[in-house]
Amino acid sequence: MTDKEIMNKSFFLYHGDITDTSNLNRLLEKIQPDEIYNLAAQSHVKVSFEVPEYTAEVDAIGTLRFLDAIRETGIKTKFYQASTSELYGKVQEVPQKETTPFYPRSPYGVAKIYGYWIVVNYREAYNLYACNGILFNHESPRRGETFVTRKITRAVAAIKKGKQESITLGNLDSKRDWGFAPEYCEGMWMMMQKETPEDYVLATGETHTVKEFTELSFKAVGIDIEWEGKEENEKGKDKKTGKVLVSVDPTYYRPTEVDLLIGDATKAKVNLGWEPKIKFEELVSIMVKADLEVM
Repeated sequence: MTDKEIMNKSFFLYHGDITDTSNLNRLLEKIQPDEIYNLAAQSHVKVSFEVPEYTAEVDAIGTLRFLDAIRETGIKTKFYQASTSELYGKVQEVPQKETTPFYPRSPYGVAKIYGYWIVVNYREAYNLYACNGILFNHESPRRGETFVTRKITRAVAAIKKGKQESITLGNLDSKRDWGFAPEYCEGMWMMMQKETPEDYVLATGETHTVKEFTELSFKAVGIDIEWEGKEENEKGKDKKTGKVLVSVDPTYYRPTEVDLLIGDATKAKVNLGWEPKIKFEELVSIMVKADLEVM
């Protein structure tokens, strides 16, 4: 779709830069949005160890710039901050909910904690309508190709099509609470329709390993995986042919791992009427099918 085609409809694109205060002020004064969803971020946890300063500039100070632009311009709007389950990091409670103490384990998580608290502070100090959505991992066929879930589904599709021999991954035992992104986007919108802004966890309440995600991805294309070895020596083989399709490379490990994330979205269910519908196996199948179609 071209810009001209878009501009002929009720959808308009503007160039914005969350690292530029004057740009944000100008756009807010021009557009006067009813709702703002701040999804801007350097959101790759592993990359945040390589570019920690940039991650802080965008994820932490960028959020402050947005909030201060709202305050300075005086526009009447609602602000949603895309927070993250990475706030919990080295978890202090299982499952994690809105009141669980934070313990981030990456520059990304630390930057997002600043974003979380500056939202709370501006809400209380300046009476802004601002809320945090603490979203656990949410996936779809649109997930970036450098993220582990999409890396897996693309590789499995390529292996099935004979375009790739195998896939190399990091920590197979990491546990995450994975949900379907469109449902989480609906939850974000539901938060913003409440009369009073509050912070909410969105999660499925189930946890699965990277290994499980990998197994189900191969299962979706008719390949059964069996495992042998441990840690960096672990390999996943095609049960039928014995061919090694999955191997581990420690260079993909994070300097500080987050071993287990599982969320409790009870507050969202009670206050918003939100709850996830797409189950884990169906989510994996949706992503693999989409990658098979475009491969």
